Order: sequence, then structure tokens, then C-alpha cells
Amino acid sequence: MGATLYVCITCKTGEPVLEGAPTPGALLHAALIAGEVPDGVRIVPVECLSACSQGCSVALSCAGKWSYVYGRLTKADAADVLAGAAAYDATLDGIVPWRERPVVFRKQSLARIPPLEV
Repeated sequence: MGATLYVCITCKTGEPVLEGAPTPGALLHAALIAGEVPDGVRIVPVECLSACSQGCSVALSCAGKWSYVYGRLTKADAADVLAGAAAYDATLDGIVPWRERPVVFRKQSLARIPPLEV
């Protein structure tokens, strides 16, 4: 089973959004699905990740692996997020060696959640 990258499409980064305009989270999601999505990674838009004070956020998870939440992202970070998702998917436990993580994953991690015990 591959990794799932959840993308908060309602994130407004604390800024007002004009009526009918896409939110920064929706722009991040659009940039991610327009990029080279790694094999094994599924991108899923979600309404809220409850990281509103941390700007645009994403979460990475996979059965049996540690999960992560990253914040303070923009559409300009899409390539790095996809690279980080590919590295995550390639691990057995979800822990990518620190030096092999994209900078946005090293510096903008909001949470690390242990694997669910079955």
C-alpha cells in the first residue's frame, strides 16, 4: 500500500480570500497534482487539517508507518513536497533520514504521529 498525501484545500494562511478566489491551500493542491506525482503516492484533498495558524498544511500517512503533518507551505513548495512524499513512500517505517528530507520537511514539520497499533 502506498503513501497518502492529504492536502488541506481550505487553508487561507491567515489572509482574507476574495469571494470565488481559490484559497492558498487549493493553489497548493493544484500545484501538487500538476507536478510529477510519484508512483505509489496518492494525493487527497481534505477540508481541514486543523493547522490553521500554520498556513497551508499537508499530512503524509501510510499503514504501519509514522505519519507527519507539515505546515507553512505554498504552491512554490510543490516539487519539494512531492520529493518528500516519494522518499517517505520508499521507507519501511515512514522515517526518512534527516539529511535526505527536503528542507521544507526538515524545517516545517508540525507533528509526527506513531503508527497505529493493530
